[in-house]
Amino acid sequence: MNPKAHVSEAKKKVVANLVKLIKENPIIGVVNMENLPASQLQKISAKLRENVVLTMTKKRLMKLAFEKTQEDKKGVIKLIEHLKGMPALLFTKQDPFELFKTLKKNKSFAPAKAGQIAPCDLSLKAGPTPFAPGPIIGELGAMGLKTKVEDNKINIIENKVVVKEGEEVKANVAGILSRLGVKPVEIGLELVAVYENGDILTKDILDIDEEAYINDMKSAHSEAFTLAVELSYPIEEVIAIVLPKIHGEARTLALEQEILTDETSEDILKKAENGAMKLKGKVPEDAPAPQDSPKQEETPAEEKQEEKVAESEDNVKNDESKADKEISKEETPKAEEKKEEVNEEEEKKEESPKEEPETENKPEKVEGESADDSKPEEKPSEEDSVEQSKKEE
Repeated sequence: MNPKAHVSEAKKKVVANLVKLIKENPIIGVVNMENLPASQLQKISAKLRENVVLTMTKKRLMKLAFEKTQEDKKGVIKLIEHLKGMPALLFTKQDPFELFKTLKKNKSFAPAKAGQIAPCDLSLKAGPTPFAPGPIIGELGAMGLKTKVEDNKINIIENKVVVKEGEEVKANVAGILSRLGVKPVEIGLELVAVYENGDILTKDILDIDEEAYINDMKSAHSEAFTLAVELSYPIEEVIAIVLPKIHGEARTLALEQEILTDETSEDILKKAENGAMKLKGKVPEDAPAPQDSPKQEETPAEEKQEEKVAESEDNVKNDESKADKEISKEETPKAEEKKEEVNEEEEKKEESPKEEPETENKPEKVEGESADDSKPEEKPSEEDSVEQSKKEE
């Protein structure tokens, strides 16, 4: 049977202290103190002392503390995977976003050291350098930089990335960057992850650009308010804008349709007066004045009724005149035919006595015949025959 490993009392106290801090504080953070100078650490610890407890120990003891508290703090064991570099633990009741903001403000920058891993792309921008012409030109060329000499100074012609993110910084590059005043390394407590109510908030979540966030909120509020105004959404802020807008549109419509109200009557009368003045200006000064008619003015309804009666009378007269014309057209050829017949008969009667031979023996008068009987019958005149034909027709 293998004997149990001996654990010192000092380590047991460290673990017990971590367990106590984990249970008492709702916010537990993991920070990385790699490449952090001791002087910088002391300044940051002094600023955080009132609200934050900073504890640094071995990774194995931190893991033991998380394993012992995983039943009380569900999900806290997930912080083990974020113990990287030179880890330390932060215990606080402060909001995690405020904590990240505080640590970010207390960071500073330092030159890169030989052998360090570049935290980001390290580049040199085009422009003049403080170096005079000499062997330094060869050193810059070895780094892949294009240079030229102007005003007895070495100038970098174009931008160049000398170390990519994640690569090791070489000694010659670190020396040139330091001489040029390039300080790419960020020094400070790097908050890697935070535990809060069972959730793990990483650096990407905690690092919020407050100015951009505020601008986004303002933009969203402006767009929502514009939409609410367009929809006339009944809330206090919108109603204060919508009611004057609706009132103005209603008044404009009333003016266009010349609807008289207390608010539009004055404008409508002014418009009518202006129209009358324009018409008056178009009338010539020497134009004769209109004569007053003796008749009383009639209402439009009476005038329309009289116009209808007059039109009906005119229509009746026109119909009668058309009928008379048609009758006269039909009677005229018949009357002419009658006249021709009467004239032919008269001509025949006038010719008949001439054609008969004269007889010597004239008929004797019969006794008893009156003088009137012996007279020949009178022939009707031409006018009497025409009148008689008209009567017959």
